Parts: sequence; C-alpha cells; structure tokens
Amino acid sequence: MKYLAQVIAAATLLASPSFADGHRSPAPEGAKAYIISPTDGATVPNPVTIVFGLEGMGIAPANVEIENTGHHHLLINIDPTTLDMEAGLPATDQIVHFGGGQTQVTKDLPAGTHTLQLLLGDWTHVPHDPPVMSEAITITVN
Repeated sequence: MKYLAQVIAAATLLASPSFADGHRSPAPEGAKAYIISPTDGATVPNPVTIVFGLEGMGIAPANVEIENTGHHHLLINIDPTTLDMEAGLPATDQIVHFGGGQTQVTKDLPAGTHTLQLLLGDWTHVPHDPPVMSEAITITVN
C-alpha cells in the first residue's frame, strides 16, 4: 500500500505543469537573491555561517506551490552556466538545497578559497524565469 501511495504521488508530481511542459515559475521584476554574510573577499574560520537574503519574493518550502516564492540553493565552487535552468536542480556537495525554507546555514568547508552563490528554486527545485540568483562572492576559509 505504501508503494502504491509513492507511485501515485510521483505520477501526480510528474503531471504537474512544471514537469509536464517544461514550465518555469515566473520571477517578479526586480526579484533579487543575495548573500548577507560573509562578505565578498572575507577570510573566515570553520564552521562558516552563510546568511541568505531575498528581495521582491518570499520563501516557501519545497513542494509548497505559492506564487512569487521559492527556496534557496547554495552553489559552492560551481559555475551556474553549467546548470540546466529548465530542470530541477540536483542535490550535490556543490548544490546544497534548503527545501525547508532555511535562510542560513553553518557549514564546514575545506580550507582554501571558495566561490559561493545563491540560486532560488521554485516548489519543484526549478530555477525561476528569469533566474533569481545572487552575485558570486569569494571567501577564504582558514
């Protein structure tokens, strides 16, 4: 019975507009993600606390469809031009999902220089159209 419920849930999700026709949720004009801290060029100790900011939209958990909302994804040492903006973002060590609606994280990073960037995803983890993405910052972890 549990398996049947999972199959029905997956079929329902796949039939949703975001999956069925490649639709991306629209982003309001002027929507902007940004990293509040650390600041660009900062040298920081581990663990690193990264605080997220967002203007012009709201935060909602993944799987909760509310217009003009999304949830953060933290890109670590990844070039966003390599991502498929038409598909759900994969969860990897370099693409960290915050599907619970979190607005900060405290994370251990290897010593050295790292590039950090935020990318908002809609309720299905698909970037908005146009993407709501922060400027990349570079930090050094000592």
